[in-house]
Formats: sequence, structure tokens, C-alpha cells
Amino acid sequence: MMLSSSSYIAGKKVVKTISVVRGNTIRASNIGRDIIAVFKNMLGGEIEEYTKLFAESREQALDRMIEQARGLGANAVTDVKFSTSYIMNNASEILVYGTAVIVEDE
Repeated sequence: MMLSSSSYIAGKKVVKTISVVRGNTIRASNIGRDIIAVFKNMLGGEIEEYTKLFAESREQALDRMIEQARGLGANAVTDVKFSTSYIMNNASEILVYGTAVIVEDE
């Protein structure tokens, strides 16, 4: 599955636009991560626990979007965008969406 944040893929032409596709996940941090984050916040620097949590969340959302696109018969997704929303205290949604298409070599 090819993914592009733009509306085209170099060397390919869109022969069919199928549908908007999306994938999302909602993740909450845990008390252990939060305690570590408080100390890192005071000292400065990257909070690796949150970096890892959000990286895993993005991958899961991408996997879900790709699964939906494949289920519709697409071989690519263009105009891929990410969005993050605050849901509740210590919980956020990661949403990825794009346009499922069929592309062929130019």
C-alpha cells in the first residue's frame, strides 16, 4: 500500500478514486508514565515514554486506515493527514485519514 501526504504519487496516475478512509485509536497514559513525565518535565528533555506511546498510536491508526483502504480494493491512499484530539484527562485520540485510490504506473 502506497501512502502519500499529497494528492499524487510520483510516477503513478490515479485511475480511480474510491472513498475517504480513516483509522483511529484512543490511548490513555498510565500512572507510571505520568510520574516519570512529571520528573522529566521538571528536569527538561524528551519524555520517551510518551514518545513511544504516541508512535505506537500513530502506527495502529495507520494500520487501521490501510486495512479499510485494502478492504475497498485500493492500492494507495493519498492526502494522508493526522489529527489529535483531547478526549478526557490523560486520554487522546489519534486519527489518520486520506483518500483511497487505485493508481497505475504512468
